Amino acid sequence: MANTELVVSARERIGKGGARSLRRQELIPAVVYGKGMEPCSVTVEPKALQQAMATESGWNTLITLRGVSEVEGKVVIIKDLQVDPIRRDMMHADFQAIEMGKKTHVMVPVHPVGKSKGEKEGGNLQVIRHELEVVCLPSAIPAAIEVDVAEMKIGDVLHVEDLVLPEGIQVPHDVNFTVITVTGRKVEEEEGAAEEAGEEA
Repeated sequence: MANTELVVSARERIGKGGARSLRRQELIPAVVYGKGMEPCSVTVEPKALQQAMATESGWNTLITLRGVSEVEGKVVIIKDLQVDPIRRDMMHADFQAIEMGKKTHVMVPVHPVGKSKGEKEGGNLQVIRHELEVVCLPSAIPAAIEVDVAEMKIGDVLHVEDLVLPEGIQVPHDVNFTVITVTGRKVEEEEGAAEEAGEEA
């Protein structure tokens, strides 16, 4: 699990006016919140935040905050990051303080590993769920859920209950939903033949 530090500053002016003023100074307004603490408004430099996120874990990087007494030494993850849709500038960040000894819920990307047999036969690998909710200790948050797809053939479907997860990692679910599938001409032809047979009947 990636760890890094981030220096923040206290934010005095709250509200839209204060946020606009900070952005003119090329600073990002942010809030730190968590169980058992009052939300704390802070500011952060965009480059510093980008560097803190520049790990294989991305948003799930464990960030230790420095610079403001109310949040000094707290370990957080990025819970939300607002970005300008046109300029792509960071507009606002939400940091969630976490307890290292307690399990937390995070979203983790799904990464297929290898090339499936179905793709080699001309099929297409489709990732239906690009992210999965994971429950684990903060120190065990994986950078990604890696899925070996080498043996998947055209028509194969990988469900959440088929995943081989690292020790200590859980993916909560009520339904055994599809994560990855391989589609191709073979399946399409079979479906077409079935439809024709049904029409003839």
